[in-house]
Amino acid sequence: MYQELMSSILWKEISDELATAIEQNRFLHGAPMEAGLEAEVFKVGTAESAYVLKVWNRASKPDVGFQYHLLKALHHRGIAVSRPLGWGFDGKDNPVLLTAYSGVAIGKVNKKKLIEIAGLLAGIHLLPKESWPIELPRYDFVDYFFPGIEEHPDLEERLLPLVRSTNMEQSCLIHGDYNLGNLLEAGGEYSIIDWTNGQLGDPRYDAAWSIILIGIYLNERYCSIYRSVFLAASLYSQEELEKFEAMAFIRWILLNRTTNLPRQKNTAENVRDLLLKNKYLSIELV
Repeated sequence: MYQELMSSILWKEISDELATAIEQNRFLHGAPMEAGLEAEVFKVGTAESAYVLKVWNRASKPDVGFQYHLLKALHHRGIAVSRPLGWGFDGKDNPVLLTAYSGVAIGKVNKKKLIEIAGLLAGIHLLPKESWPIELPRYDFVDYFFPGIEEHPDLEERLLPLVRSTNMEQSCLIHGDYNLGNLLEAGGEYSIIDWTNGQLGDPRYDAAWSIILIGIYLNERYCSIYRSVFLAASLYSQEELEKFEAMAFIRWILLNRTTNLPRQKNTAENVRDLLLKNKYLSIELV
């Protein structure tokens, strides 16, 4: 089944390793993996190696060629990403990307892990311009991260003054959706996956989005530990982060209204606590 699937894909770019495996019918097994809202993901393998095949067969149709080249360049520079091996389209014209298997999703976290993964993101933000791997796109901040917000006036009237009050600095490589679900772990090493939203952006927003998700889906104590890495590195001030965390929270609320975001038993309580602690937000938003 999976050999037929791999052979049926119209590969636009392909590594020698992948081409040889397909030509020699080496793909022997596979299984679906847990995935997000945009795509299906499969673990496929030969007798020697394991790979991850991602198929964007839902509404989202990202530029996978860009993602492939970004991953290739980042991997070449020693950044913690999965090694890309090919991209193309399946028989239904859905974009596909194949990468090396890089481990499993992070399970239980602790202070040490939180500090390490925050440090990975801070390191990406500190990449000098001359080290950027390829030409990066730059998008309008509100249009890209808050599509449809005009249909939610209570959120829009909170967001726009915050955006105007900051000197938006879309000046470095950002991941765009850095969270525990987009981090894999194997043998104590981490890999950052899903670079669909990689772009030129403001690192304060990139950090704030990841901070807010730690607070919502873990707890306030872990959120504080994670945030402290960015503050200790003197990358951003507390005031800056509070504003950008408010923007990130508005995005989460918008997504929660329009999509089926995951929820855990403590999610509602965490959301209330975070809202009450941010002076730019209010509990009436949820």
